[in-house]
Amino acid sequence: MAGHSKWNNIKNKKGKEDAKRGKVFTKIARSIIVAVREGGADPDYNAALKTAIEMAKAENMPNDNIDRAIKKGAGDVGADNYEEVMYEGYGPEGTAVMVACLTDNRNRTAPEVRHAFDKYGGNLGQNGSVSFLFQRKGLLLIDGEGLDEEEVMMEALDAGAEDFSAEEGTFEVTTTIEDFSKVRDALKSGGYSFLKAELYYLPSNYNAIMDPANIVNMTKLIDALEDNDDVQSVYHNWDMPEDLE
Repeated sequence: MAGHSKWNNIKNKKGKEDAKRGKVFTKIARSIIVAVREGGADPDYNAALKTAIEMAKAENMPNDNIDRAIKKGAGDVGADNYEEVMYEGYGPEGTAVMVACLTDNRNRTAPEVRHAFDKYGGNLGQNGSVSFLFQRKGLLLIDGEGLDEEEVMMEALDAGAEDFSAEEGTFEVTTTIEDFSKVRDALKSGGYSFLKAELYYLPSNYNAIMDPANIVNMTKLIDALEDNDDVQSVYHNWDMPEDLE
């Protein structure tokens, strides 16, 4: 099945994450806390929590950290009232950007996000200004080393996957939101582990940035947003040059 592989475009290059491991764990812990508060502490009955735990394990987050976040979400330890907020805007040359946040203080987060857009040649927009350019999907990333691509593809499609692609030794399985849990669980039962297992926003089309200075600014904008503790994910429709992926 001819998949359009744009994982690097969506999430930016992840080699930098090793240096940000603590930040990654903090962000995932927030996701777990919110999931528990909204749906309970049992992942068998809380799909959002199950997804957050899968994400934590894919990032090699210690089990103690996961358990601590679950307990905190259940109200046993501390109390932080996080809420989900999505900011939308444009980067250089009209590139669409969506910024998913979990924050306990909108009055802190909004100005910080706006400042990043302003500083690097973009502008923060209103709700709905760019979200129509994205589709909400499920994504499963599988390390393809030692695996047969055809076999994995057939198992993924049989489980209900919407699309499949392979790039640089990684298999990317795309699902609808409704089928995400079913496909994830089927592949996990088949012995596969995931580098990523999450819901994300897939651009409907991609935007090239032509000016080298704007390419630098767009890269800095993404980095500045991802470096913010309140920001969970940054999605964009930038058609990144291959040497940046």
